[in-house]
Amino acid sequence: MGKVAASIEQKLRAAFDPAHLDVEDQSESHRGHMGFREGGETHFHVIMTAASFEGQNRVARQRAVYAALAEELAGPVHALSVELKTP
Repeated sequence: MGKVAASIEQKLRAAFDPAHLDVEDQSESHRGHMGFREGGETHFHVIMTAASFEGQNRVARQRAVYAALAEELAGPVHALSVELKTP
């Protein structure tokens, strides 16, 4: 796991205490596209299940994740896709 992926995982665990968390670096599949950099860690897909999402709609869940990862999204991460679920 790379440095950016580890940071994403650490911040999401601290903010949401997820029952399940998968952070996948999909950068290689975006080679040749905007935002790709050699070495990867530019395009991520996150699957997370957390009780803290109870009562929140999809947009509220996404906003919470984006807020937790604001530093990464402002810098090294070009694209982030998310699947956010409740237990």
